[in-house]
Amino acid sequence: MSSRRNLLGAMAGLGSLGVAGLVGHLAGPAHAVGEDYRALVVLFLTGGNDGNNLIVPTDAMYGDYQAARQNLALSKASLLALSGTAGGQSFGVHPALAKLVPLYNQGRLGFIANAGPLVVPTTALQAKNNAVDLPPFLLSHNDQVAIQQGWTVQDDSSGWAGRGLELLPSELRHPINAVTMSSIRTLVLGKRSSVSFMARDGSRYWGPADLANPKTLAAQQVNRMAQWQFANLYEAEFARTFGGAVDDSTRFTQALLQAKDPTADFGSGNLADTLRALAKVLPTFKAQGYKRQVFLVTWGSFDTHTNQRGSDAATQDAQFALMASALAGFDEANRVAGLDMNVMTLMMSDFGRTVRPGSGGGSEHAWGNHWFALGGPVHGGTVHGSFPSPVLGGADDGDRNRNGRFVPTTSTDQVGASVMQWLGLDPSAFHEVFPNLANFPQKTIPLLRV
Repeated sequence: MSSRRNLLGAMAGLGSLGVAGLVGHLAGPAHAVGEDYRALVVLFLTGGNDGNNLIVPTDAMYGDYQAARQNLALSKASLLALSGTAGGQSFGVHPALAKLVPLYNQGRLGFIANAGPLVVPTTALQAKNNAVDLPPFLLSHNDQVAIQQGWTVQDDSSGWAGRGLELLPSELRHPINAVTMSSIRTLVLGKRSSVSFMARDGSRYWGPADLANPKTLAAQQVNRMAQWQFANLYEAEFARTFGGAVDDSTRFTQALLQAKDPTADFGSGNLADTLRALAKVLPTFKAQGYKRQVFLVTWGSFDTHTNQRGSDAATQDAQFALMASALAGFDEANRVAGLDMNVMTLMMSDFGRTVRPGSGGGSEHAWGNHWFALGGPVHGGTVHGSFPSPVLGGADDGDRNRNGRFVPTTSTDQVGASVMQWLGLDPSAFHEVFPNLANFPQKTIPLLRV
């Protein structure tokens, strides 16, 4: 109790404090400005996006898709054709994704077919017979979010991007390598380093304190609190965490104040606002000399057990339209800002969904799923990996009840290793970041041009 009284008393007795030293401390890393900047943005669609209606085969396989999907099937006439073929197949995408089609045709967007967590390369028959080790907690939202993002089901709760960032060469590391824009953080959590939280306004306001105006009394008091030190371990850890949060918020606020609003059209909604803020600040991070950053953006409500199709805001159809507009605007803003080859976006989700519809006009939890990557560095205009057969009970269906649960043919770890290598992770460190990659002869996929 006395420690608590001392803490409250110290807060009440805060006086004025100049923050010139703090601002100098937060001025940024001492690299040559603008050199070798690379940022990975992971857009994680929560709830388990139904990839079966994201990208659809338009060749002879369409008949199998239509027969299996029944009332969830997109009509062939409504599909937006993608140019060329991939793996000898032709494809179309959901009509709400119209703004992404030109990016695919320009070679800026590429799909990743049937990806998901694997312990070892696994066939559908092996999965049904439990003949090999399978990932734990399949079909569970919370667990699969964490496992997709790198949790290895051990006491260590870190993610693959966080672990990978810690193993980059020292000249590529800095205080805000790993950033989340929501409460979910597994992907960017390292074993020894903290995660920075970036709000759309940079967390500029801390109650009455405006971090953009450090000379005001309230801002001085917050910065004074950020420098407190305690002998008690609990209080010391609280002060350290609090100080780190103030430091991060000050950095983000300063960067946003220096940044210019992008002119691209992002559309409307939460995702549009988030990606607009991120596009605004990325050029400033590059100009400040930061070199490697990973941003986790979590969005959506894709647990579509019912009413998956339609115009209501919670349908996949409506959410796809918002996503396409926001991503097209984000890509345009990056190009206008001169970040064409500096930024890539990877879309992931909890898991895929069953090909067979559920009883409520939706679909059920599954396993393998289709993702995509976007940006100048991406080897786009193609579908990476092996596209699964939608036949219920077919060669790729790992469900004993023939519901169409694809067994992944591309591992989440192979995708993660590909993008972390682009950020600068040496392949010799792959197995430390992605332990299961030791079981895969092919460690990466050709997702990146550079």
